[in-house]
This record gives sequence, C-alpha cells and structure tokens, in this order.
Amino acid sequence: MSEFLIALGATVKSNISGFKGVAIARSEHMNGCNRYWVAPKVGKDNKLPEGNWIDEHELVVIAKPKGRHVPDDPGGFASPIK
Repeated sequence: MSEFLIALGATVKSNISGFKGVAIARSEHMNGCNRYWVAPKVGKDNKLPEGNWIDEHELVVIAKPKGRHVPDDPGGFASPIK
C-alpha cells in the first residue's frame, strides 16, 4: 500500500501539460501509481470544464486546501446515517 502525497482540496498543476485545478478525488492502483481527479475552475461561460485523472508524480501543489479539513477515510463499510 502506497501513501498519498497530495491532500484532497489542494490546488495543483501538471508539470507536463500545465492543466490546473483542485484535486477532488484520488485512486491507488496495483502497480503503485497514485492518480488524482483534477477539476478546473468554472469557466467564464459559468460551465464546469471536464476534469482529468493525472498521475501523482506529474502534479505540483500550488495552494494547500482551504476551509474545513476532511480527514482521510480509513476505508471499510460506510457508517449508518444518524
């Protein structure tokens, strides 16, 4: 099991393509590759452009997450809603 290096909610930029946005999801693969779903900001047309899965080693953090910190989920079954 590998460790994720980027916090969800961080603003990131691809050091290859220049694609920039917020890391909103992440995935861990059997080959050790961690990937993040990067969602760009809403455009001037008020529409959300398509995001992209980008490899962890390709991303540079340009701003730490803002607002409420959501702790990492240890996994397992979902808790019942109270």
